[in-house]
Amino acid sequence: MWIMKTSTISARIDPELKQKVERVFRELGLTSSQAITLFYKQVELQQGLPFVVKIPNDATIKALENARTRSDLESFNTVEDLFDDLGI
Repeated sequence: MWIMKTSTISARIDPELKQKVERVFRELGLTSSQAITLFYKQVELQQGLPFVVKIPNDATIKALENARTRSDLESFNTVEDLFDDLGI
């Protein structure tokens, strides 16, 4: 007879983030426990985080801030103008 051992994880999560993520899990047919187990399995298989984690450089930080505030954006009157600017 096989006996499954379990361990409990307790974490404090922003309630709004938790709600949004659990909605995604439901759409995927996963419980939070299954999703956490999946994450742990991937960490074990990859021997690290299963995604890239980087500290953004100054150019990326500025671009993200500009996108967030919608400042320093170039606009075009037509798609053709955009393509011309891109050299396409």
